Amino acid sequence: MAEYGEWNRKGATLSDVTAKAEYGVNREFIIKGIQTGKLEYRDGAIWGNPYLRILRSQLEKYIVDELGKEYLIKVKNELELRKIKKEISDIKKKLNLLQIRKLEIEKSMNH
Repeated sequence: MAEYGEWNRKGATLSDVTAKAEYGVNREFIIKGIQTGKLEYRDGAIWGNPYLRILRSQLEKYIVDELGKEYLIKVKNELELRKIKKEISDIKKKLNLLQIRKLEIEKSMNH
């Protein structure tokens, strides 16, 4: 059973589509977890497109039970690595823009 308030906590829930992107599990895997009683869910819809909303903590426990702890660690590390690489890329772009602006200001000051 879900802990009190867990459904309302930021980041505690995710959609079946997000679960596929973050954990590599498909909708059928999630539905099997719901049918076996290991996952609680709520129906949702965005722009008329239905989706399943599930609890991240329950999904992670279910993944460990079905696919193993190593699988969960691997996919979480891959996700974190993707986020880190994206952040590094964003920072490099911002640094390049700042360096260009710095040069422009320095040139204008020297004239």
